[in-house]
Amino acid sequence: MIATSPPLKPPKSDRLLTSEEFLAWLQPGVFADLIGGEIFMHSPVNLRHARLVNFIDCLLRLYSEQEDLGELHRESVAIRLSTRETFMPDLAFFTKSQAARLAETHAPFAPTFVLEALSPRTAGRDTGPKFAAYELHGVQEYWILDPEKLDHHFYRREGDMLSEFATGQERIESASIRGFWVKRAWLNPERCPPVRASLDEILGVRKSRTRRRGK
Repeated sequence: MIATSPPLKPPKSDRLLTSEEFLAWLQPGVFADLIGGEIFMHSPVNLRHARLVNFIDCLLRLYSEQEDLGELHRESVAIRLSTRETFMPDLAFFTKSQAARLAETHAPFAPTFVLEALSPRTAGRDTGPKFAAYELHGVQEYWILDPEKLDHHFYRREGDMLSEFATGQERIESASIRGFWVKRAWLNPERCPPVRASLDEILGVRKSRTRRRGK
């Protein structure tokens, strides 16, 4: 029989934790957010959630590598936003200049792009206090995807605020990742297209636009 370690429990405390205390407690394989000084553990996700995040992860990762734009990280990377806010979003994109400043154990600043896929237990946090923290601390673009209801929302920075864009549009063009876009139809976890075909479509449109500008 293979021995397994007991699940890590949040530290008992009668006070709010700092991000430094949270990061010292955090271990590889543990997924949690520190929100307002309180620890909220992540729950296992269902297959719809996993399929949708996996699709965007693969597509954006390949696109970013192809265009040499930066680094994409899953929820295994903790992002320290403030003294009492450290999050582990589903996806976080850092530009090349940002990636060069990442710490060995965490990201000490906000990424350019964040994606969160909603689940019943986390939806209120992703659309409430985490949205407010992303907005306050400089995230340029925030995608909130709903794998169950397919009620997706996209926000980009306008001054000090994150404002919704692409409402009802079939094609969502990223406001912060140059040339990257997705079709709304691709964001159905039951019908996600092959990643390579989607990437080829994005790159084909990008090359076509480049040729037209060069004329």
